[in-house]
Amino acid sequence: MVNKLKNDPRTLAVELLVKVEKNGAYSNLALDQTIKKHGLSKRDAHLLTNIVYGVIQHKLTLEYYLRPFIKDPKKVTPWVKQLLLTALYQQIYLDNIPKRAIFNETIEIAKVKGHAGIRKFVTGILHALDRQGLPDLKEIKDPLKYLSIKTSTPKWLVEALQAEVGLKKTEQILDSVNQPPHQTVRINKKVANKEEIMTRLHQAGFEVEESPVTPEALRLTGGFIPATEAFAKGQIIVQDESAMLAVDSMEILPNALILDACAAPGGKTTQLAAEMTTGKVVSLDIHAHKVKLIEQNAKRAHVAENVEAKQLDARKAAEVFAPETFDQILVDAPCSGLGLLRRKPEVKYEKSLTDSKNLHRIQVEILDKVAQTLKVGGTLTYSTCTILTTENQATVDEFLEKHPEFEQVKTKTKNNLKKDRNELGLTIYPDDHLSDGFFIATLKKRTEV
Repeated sequence: MVNKLKNDPRTLAVELLVKVEKNGAYSNLALDQTIKKHGLSKRDAHLLTNIVYGVIQHKLTLEYYLRPFIKDPKKVTPWVKQLLLTALYQQIYLDNIPKRAIFNETIEIAKVKGHAGIRKFVTGILHALDRQGLPDLKEIKDPLKYLSIKTSTPKWLVEALQAEVGLKKTEQILDSVNQPPHQTVRINKKVANKEEIMTRLHQAGFEVEESPVTPEALRLTGGFIPATEAFAKGQIIVQDESAMLAVDSMEILPNALILDACAAPGGKTTQLAAEMTTGKVVSLDIHAHKVKLIEQNAKRAHVAENVEAKQLDARKAAEVFAPETFDQILVDAPCSGLGLLRRKPEVKYEKSLTDSKNLHRIQVEILDKVAQTLKVGGTLTYSTCTILTTENQATVDEFLEKHPEFEQVKTKTKNNLKKDRNELGLTIYPDDHLSDGFFIATLKKRTEV
């Protein structure tokens, strides 16, 4: 009987959710490993992915619904709790699975993984939910708590966003991150052109759409990108549209020497190098295994001759490189990742405002240390994949206070995103184009102070 459930997507979902919650595993990496390890069919892989992402995305909402039916949550073992959440998720959010099938599968998993008492407990909860119905979210009178539970977002994050962008925009952002992400790829300009790639992907069965965010991106539906010939040949790189914008905003000279100060896994490094002829990107990462990853990705993207990867903490750049070494610098800084909630929904439960403030200090320190290695007249591009001001404009402002030789200029992109905005920095929120949230600032080193 245990073997019967060995490759069952619902059982695997329960086990994977326990790993994410208890061990801090990243959902996207854990899903990839599980699908490969168990050789799941496309249909089962889709169901597993849907349940895992869905339960994590709606965790606070599901827990709110479940709470009145469990007398002592501390006595419920983690896998039983996750099993009940998966059953609730399927019942509420998936239209194509009959309730009877959900009940039968859930009770079978409880029976096989547990004992008669657990089976009875799970059966009782499911039938009580069916008889009594779900608690009404409208009973929550506090509007921020209501939004927190409705969108399954920790209240501190709701409060922080509400203070920065207002309640309506906060609701739009948080509603949008619970929608599935687009599949997007970057066309590797070094070895491919857009028209040719679009034709090939059409022929491979994909629906292909040009991105509104950047001309370098395509949105794809209907297939598995890593299985395509274009991916195998390094002609397309899997990357979110917003993640391409930092390089998109830089006016890259073909023979420039550029520092990518926080480069792993190398997506932006290969994007920079694809623009070059004889120029070079010096790519830093603090971890040796990630430096190897940058080198592997540079080789796969056919830009290895334009990339020099080094193991170095960006905060020590000035100890290794002479003053005014680089024509341009990109600091894609370590951040809280709160712009990536659509792809990594567990991030919102792991981070806190204190984490964001601690990262702010590291970001300022990195900018401070790399600044002197930039040539006069050069540009320093600062980017993050978060949407909190603490790590974005506030970091830039603190840097500029210490460095009057720099000025912030308006960040421009090839598609002129938000061209009429008043701010110099560019913030892309997850609801703007249904891409990841990102921030980019462009800082110019002046000839005169």
